[in-house]
Amino acid sequence: MKTTENVRKYAAEQAISEEEALQKGMEDKSKEFVEKGAEVYAKA
Repeated sequence: MKTTENVRKYAAEQAISEEEALQKGMEDKSKEFVEKGAEVYAKA
């Protein structure tokens, strides 16, 4: 799976565990979601 490969690659590049990479990714996406207005359905 492409996503799994990307997580493993990112974790290796950052010298962190896969679990930490997933947590950081979720935190980053959460911040992005809030910055864009926290709307589930984005207006086109």
